[in-house]
Parts: sequence; C-alpha cells; structure tokens
Amino acid sequence: MTLPQPVPGILEIAPYVGGRAKAPGVTRVFKLSSNESPLGPSPKAVEAFKAAAPQLNIYPEGSAAVLRQSIAQETGLNADRVICGNGSDELLHLLALVYSGPGDEVLYTEHGFHVYKIAALAAGAKPVTAPETNLTADVDALLAAVTPRTKLVCIANPNNPTGTYIAASEMRRLRDALPERCVLVIDAAYAEYVKRADYTSGVELAEATPNTVMTRTFSKIHGLAGLRVGWAYAAPAIIDAVNRVRAPFNVSIPGQQAAAAAVKDKAHVETSAAYNAKWLSWLRDRIAATGLNVRDSVCNFLLIEFAKDGAKTAAAADEFLMQRGLILRGVAANALPHCLRLSVGTEEANRLVVQAFEEFMGSK
Repeated sequence: MTLPQPVPGILEIAPYVGGRAKAPGVTRVFKLSSNESPLGPSPKAVEAFKAAAPQLNIYPEGSAAVLRQSIAQETGLNADRVICGNGSDELLHLLALVYSGPGDEVLYTEHGFHVYKIAALAAGAKPVTAPETNLTADVDALLAAVTPRTKLVCIANPNNPTGTYIAASEMRRLRDALPERCVLVIDAAYAEYVKRADYTSGVELAEATPNTVMTRTFSKIHGLAGLRVGWAYAAPAIIDAVNRVRAPFNVSIPGQQAAAAAVKDKAHVETSAAYNAKWLSWLRDRIAATGLNVRDSVCNFLLIEFAKDGAKTAAAADEFLMQRGLILRGVAANALPHCLRLSVGTEEANRLVVQAFEEFMGSK
C-alpha cells in the first residue's frame, strides 16, 4: 500500500515551538519567554474587542478595511498598500509562497527568526543563512550569499532573539545592492521600542521601491498577541499578488476592531515604550553585575550568554529559574544553544528574576 506523502521539504520542517507557559511542580509562574507586553493591551482595544461580540455570527469584512484605514490614518501611509494578516507570521508565509518555490532560495541571517526557515521550506524553497557579525546582521555577508536562485531576503530589524539592529543607511545599502528580482522583507515587529536616531522601520523603502515589504505586528507593544493580527506595507503589485492567495477572512472582527483601537491609542504605546526602556536597562545592568554577558538590546527582551560547559550553562540556569517559576526562552533553534532570552516583565517578575540570577551565579 502506498500512503500519501507530503510534498518535498515539509518533513524537513521542525515545527515552531512557542515560549513555554508552565513550570512543572510550580503553581505560580512568570512567563518571560514570549516577549509579550507586561502592561497588556490598550483599554480602548479591550473595549472595542468586547463591543464586537454581537457580530460573532457574521464573517469579517475580507480586506480588513477598517483596520487598514486606521493604520493609514495614524501613520500617513496609503491604505491601498496595506495588507493585514493573522499575525505577521501569516504574511511571512504568504510572501514565501508567492515569491519562492522549488529551486529558489530564501536568504536570512544565521540568528534570524525561525519562521523564515519554516516559510521557505513550506514553499518548497531552500533556506539559506548568512553569517552575522557580533550577533548583528551583516549586509556584506548577506550580499555575498545571494545567488541567481535567491528570490526572497528576510531580515528582522531589530532582530529576535539577539535584540540588535542595523541602521537605515545599511538597510538602504542592502536594498540598492540586491538584484531587482529579489524581494526584501523587513520584519519590523519590534520597531516601536527602538529610539535610536539612525533607525527606521524600513517603511520608506517599502514606499519608494517596488520590491520591498515591511511587516509589523500588534502582538508586541500593542499587547494583542492573543488576537493574532499583523500587517504589511508594500508596492501595489506585491499587495495584489499576496491578496490573491490570502485566506478571505483571515482577520476576525474582534481582531480588526481591537487593533484599530490600539493603533489609535498613541498614549498607551508611549507608556509601554517608556516602561520597557526603564526596565530593560535595569535588567541589563543588574544581570550583567552577576558576571553574565548580557547583550545590548533595543527590543523588549535581553539575550543572556552562559558558559558553554561547566556548572553555569544555559541549561543549568533554565532549570534553576524554572524551579522558581521563572520561564525564559531557550534559543537553540536560532543557533544560540548557550543563550537564554529574557522578556521584560512586570516589576515583580523583573525583581524576582534578577534575584534568581544573583543566587544562581553565587551558587557553586
């Protein structure tokens, strides 16, 4: 008997595993593994979500027009060049499906978001990584890895899980040097947290060029991870192509309404960004004082490096923290097996995790 077989590449995919939420044997846990907002969503987004309840019996408006218009109004962008998705992850998958396939290559950096590899394999394309320099995307390395088969170049800016970024001038240099046939996808999921003068989300490249896409999410600073809402901005031809394969009702009515309210509540975004800036630096300094190497980050998380062997490894720290209900994220899937990623949490969680690191590093 011949059983049905998946198309080539599917069984090569290691399924994406989200951040853990439970610690065995511990009743009270602090989930610091998924870069979720410790302040939660805007109260206005919660109100909009609740107000959508009477509409649960009807299909959403297919193009997410209310959300696209809200994004356009608040950002000054063209709503016709906005496409919304079931999280930005869906849009990354659709871009790989539309612009790559068997025989093609999808290029990204060695410590880039794991979804890029999954999306490439799902589309039948070959995932290719370019080395980073000091855990930061290297434009020259990316360009050196481009071949005639490269169709999609994905770069998270800033990057998860490293927390690093490249300047706007470097992103422009990358776009200018890539072949015109290559679609550059700039994943700017953490853009709202970055306050560096030389950074941009890449929206200006998506506005000015026919082969650049910027993706964004409502899961991070907007605190709507549970609703799965994302969006992208690109030239009309790219939006048209992706719309042709997008599921017709991919963003729910509550999702559209809550996200539309969230994008308008700039005060909540500013409060969340200020909270993050305060605790990010506090966590970095306090954890570094224990002797651990803590990478500088412009996001809402820190990458912490541990010894590769001995008693103070990432695995040992993870077990020590889990016993105390503190759940961090292992990042071996991003080729960083000696690291843990720590999300900025509530004040209580932040203080507890620092105390735990002090105990861990002080123990023999």
